[in-house]
Amino acid sequence: MTTNHTLDRNKAVYRCYIQQVFNEGRVDLLDELLAPSYVYHEAPPGTSPGTEGIKQVVSMFRAAFPDLEITIDDQIAEGDQVCSRATTRGTHQGEIFGIPATGKAVTMTGMTIVRIVDGRITDSWVKNDVMRLMNQLGAGSASR
Repeated sequence: MTTNHTLDRNKAVYRCYIQQVFNEGRVDLLDELLAPSYVYHEAPPGTSPGTEGIKQVVSMFRAAFPDLEITIDDQIAEGDQVCSRATTRGTHQGEIFGIPATGKAVTMTGMTIVRIVDGRITDSWVKNDVMRLMNQLGAGSASR
């Protein structure tokens, strides 16, 4: 049986992961936040498996958006899973997905489900509105 304390702790683990790894760029903390067997389900094409894949994604987004800020708007926890709805904001100051810097401020929404066992993230499923991001950068079908 999962207690409220465990659910709250699991939510806090994910909030720490977003704040310290993505918002602050502290990829050095991944070894303590992610389980050795971590699986990044549905990772972007060309992304390495496991922790290395997350390092690639963080590096790519922080290079393109040095002021990257992910805000967790809502969280629900049940059992060993946490679902978070989030908003990502940043200013496009470096190349991403082959698109050179535009200087545009962008916003992207998304939802993530993570599984947390013994205080470490073992799995993640991420769905971000990448088309909205591409449209804001002038590369989506709606902007042509």
